[in-house]
Amino acid sequence: MSSLQQTLDTIFAQNLSLYHERGFRRRVGYGRKAALVVIDMANGWTRPGSPFSCSGMDTIIPANQELINAFRAKGLPVVFTTTAYDVTSGPNSDMGLWSRKVPIEAMRTGSFEAAIDDRLAPREGEFVIAKKRASAFHGTNLSSMLKGMDVDTVVLTGVTASACVRHSTEDAIAEGFRPIVVREAVGDRIAGAIAWNLFDIDAKFGDVEPLESVLAYLARNDNSDAGVR
Repeated sequence: MSSLQQTLDTIFAQNLSLYHERGFRRRVGYGRKAALVVIDMANGWTRPGSPFSCSGMDTIIPANQELINAFRAKGLPVVFTTTAYDVTSGPNSDMGLWSRKVPIEAMRTGSFEAAIDDRLAPREGEFVIAKKRASAFHGTNLSSMLKGMDVDTVVLTGVTASACVRHSTEDAIAEGFRPIVVREAVGDRIAGAIAWNLFDIDAKFGDVEPLESVLAYLARNDNSDAGVR
């Protein structure tokens, strides 16, 4: 265990005690039917050479592959998101003010960077949502689409823990979905950002669960027509 992780564990142990005393960190649990939402596992985040490249893909990619295969085997919805912009130069861009903070001009619609990593290639009948903001729900049809499929639980993976995964989790619970975030399937550019955000998400917005637990949950539920229970 790294010294950074030891320090974080010490801090989180103290914070966890505070949260428990104040009634935080309850569990939302699973509902009737789940969908997998794979957030921004596009080349701009998963491959080297981009401003947004994240570390740990040797663990994150296989974890996402396992989850995608498990959801496909159950016939449950799989949704991918990417972040992409149609106009990345000039005064009339669709990037908004976000481009004043981060180099999102690197994520052009139709570019290699904006394409989903082919190690996680979407299949026919699976959805790829191109979003403009951090949350998978902000300005997209994700919420209405999932509700139309009778989904009440979203299993969230991808990048980054500090931005798109976090904001998607916050919006998911606000939209009435039960968010389950898979620990090994989430990444970021900075290790401390992953640890802190997963801790805080688990305390306030959704359930952070280990990959093994989520896969076991899916394996226990055999009726794909009714979804997982």
